[in-house]
Amino acid sequence: MSDTIDAIANKPPTPERPLTGLTVLLVEDSRFASEAVRLLCLRSGARIRRADCLRSAHRHLRTYRPGVVIVDMGLPDGSGAELITEIRGLRGTLPVVLGTSGDTDLREAAIAAGANGFLDKPVESLAVFQEAILAALPSEQRPPGLRILSDTVVTPDPIALRDDLQHLAEVLKAGRDGAQIPYAAHFLASVARSAHDAALDQAARRLGRSGGPSQADMRAVNGLLAARIAAGAAI
Repeated sequence: MSDTIDAIANKPPTPERPLTGLTVLLVEDSRFASEAVRLLCLRSGARIRRADCLRSAHRHLRTYRPGVVIVDMGLPDGSGAELITEIRGLRGTLPVVLGTSGDTDLREAAIAAGANGFLDKPVESLAVFQEAILAALPSEQRPPGLRILSDTVVTPDPIALRDDLQHLAEVLKAGRDGAQIPYAAHFLASVARSAHDAALDQAARRLGRSGGPSQADMRAVNGLLAARIAAGAAI
């Protein structure tokens, strides 16, 4: 069995599967966004592992060294910029690091922390995903010859979106003192962008109001989340 795994891992990249042989560590708390990247990796030939927080990412990096790390800039236990800086300080061969967020203003923070590039959410275009990684890889790791750019756009399973909304509802319920509101607002904005959902985006703006959301804002957000979860996150 191990011989089979090694044979697959040692296959060279091809124009059709340009990321073959790479392991991608995705540090992302959204299951919906993670599912999109999983589908993109599958179509590109890459293996994927996921960490949903900084603590989990640290465990992964102590165990193995991925070829690519994609880091969401807003995580439940800290900033993605912190992890990018830490990765840049590791010894040995360093992976390609890409920041990602639905907030394009965080691009500069990712690059300043040492990221090789940045993926704007939603991450759903196969061509954009592959080009962002290939542009940062050493030339010897890129597939030889010309490559046809695919117009494939992936669509994650709506069940993953429902899971994200359930997670957010639990965060808001547990964090009634308001400490988790900034994280919840960032998380919901990211999910809304990935799902192309204007109503969820408006709810995220309510959560992210300067000075904090009002009671009316919270009722509106919680009502929308409850309705979407009950409907199976249909959009």
